[in-house]
Amino acid sequence: MLTKSNLPLLLSLLLSLFSLSLSKSLQYNSFIPAGLSSAPTHSQALDDSLSLDQTEDNNIQTNTLSLQLHHLDSLSKPNASTPSELFTLRLQRDASRVKSISSLVARKSNLTAGDFTSSVVSGLAYGSGEYFTRLGVGTPPKYSYMVLDTGSDLVWLQCKPCLKCYSQSDPVFDPTQSTSFVGIGCGSPLCKKLDARGCSKKKKCLYQVQYGDGSFTVGRFATETLSFRKGNKVNNIAVGCGQDNEGLFVGAAGLLGLGRGELSFPSQAGPKFGSKFSYCLNDRSASSKPSSIVFGESAISKTAVFTPLKTNPKFDTFYYIDLVGISVGGERLRAVLPSLFKTDVSGNGGVILDSGTSVTRLTRPAYTALRDAFRAGATHLKTAPNFSLFDTCFDLSGQSEVKVPTVVMHFTGADVSFPASNYLIPVDSSGTFCFAFAGTNNGLSIIGNIQQQGIRVIYDLAGSRIGFAPRGCA
Repeated sequence: MLTKSNLPLLLSLLLSLFSLSLSKSLQYNSFIPAGLSSAPTHSQALDDSLSLDQTEDNNIQTNTLSLQLHHLDSLSKPNASTPSELFTLRLQRDASRVKSISSLVARKSNLTAGDFTSSVVSGLAYGSGEYFTRLGVGTPPKYSYMVLDTGSDLVWLQCKPCLKCYSQSDPVFDPTQSTSFVGIGCGSPLCKKLDARGCSKKKKCLYQVQYGDGSFTVGRFATETLSFRKGNKVNNIAVGCGQDNEGLFVGAAGLLGLGRGELSFPSQAGPKFGSKFSYCLNDRSASSKPSSIVFGESAISKTAVFTPLKTNPKFDTFYYIDLVGISVGGERLRAVLPSLFKTDVSGNGGVILDSGTSVTRLTRPAYTALRDAFRAGATHLKTAPNFSLFDTCFDLSGQSEVKVPTVVMHFTGADVSFPASNYLIPVDSSGTFCFAFAGTNNGLSIIGNIQQQGIRVIYDLAGSRIGFAPRGCA
């Protein structure tokens, strides 16, 4: 018989049964906690890159260009003595990059006819291009470290004679020692594609790129030959030969712009490799093998799912895609509507893929719904204090394996399920792990490289589509 005295007990029992049923219905990933480790040393990255650059790969077609990627922390020498301090510096660089991209979007969306602004945004200015490769420049080729960046277009590197150059790992490129270096005339169509250009006394084109923090690169604009693995070369690529490069640059000789603009490497060299490239980013641990980037037909994975590549007339550099929903634990989040990620008539909003941003930023309502759903499915985990920009952290010390709710992003035509290591990441060596997403109030959402890790991301520009292939680094 139901009485007032046993009603609370019954309600408690029903609530427990409901919670148990709910937890059983959720989908979980197994996660093995592994704390932060030190980044590979510079010498390790150098040895790997040299030996593999000289190795034949039977899985790569002859008409394909390929490079290996390393994380920037193995090249630069940051002022950090512990893995946790190094990670904190990475988050600071990341925040600067996101702020720069967001301010550019806000600035350009308010432009009227006759206004001028630079369309280049690069994490290199913050030491945060994140991934770099070793690339041959000139004839004969001189190999240098170059940061790869899908968020910028121009290809540039430091050149002699230097008016002012920052410290880099390799000797500064000397164009007088290259038989393929050709200065571009001031009246050339290539020169006119620059956002900021000038003309020398010898009627040769000069370029300038100004970054959000005041860093800049200035120098001659020329065409040059770039060399890849297996002896593949691409001739007549327009590059900036920087003679005055000041600011927060570090380590690498320059930047290989992979954006969508007319002066990016994919746009210039598209006919060479069919306007297709892909990369797979391994994790940043010291034990990790180098990642890879491939240009050509071999870039397309047979296991990939594709979503249309969108255009934003206001910003021709960025790769826009349609995010239409998110699922946590196998349940579609009702509050995460496609309208949250639409681009408005001024070019604001939308979702971009960026290789140089680490942590994925989602417009605030979408992030809040995602975070709350993840917290609800992870009540069995011990919580930990917030860390930097992360407001959902857990103490997994002493745990050999835990269960965490699955996270899936639904793009138009493509559902991408992330492994747990792509959204629950270590922030120290003591067992603290945080949910690797953050909210933003400016409307622009950015899919960062932590979420891209281990997934081959395919840029099929000829087919106007972006692909995702899980476990694509093998």
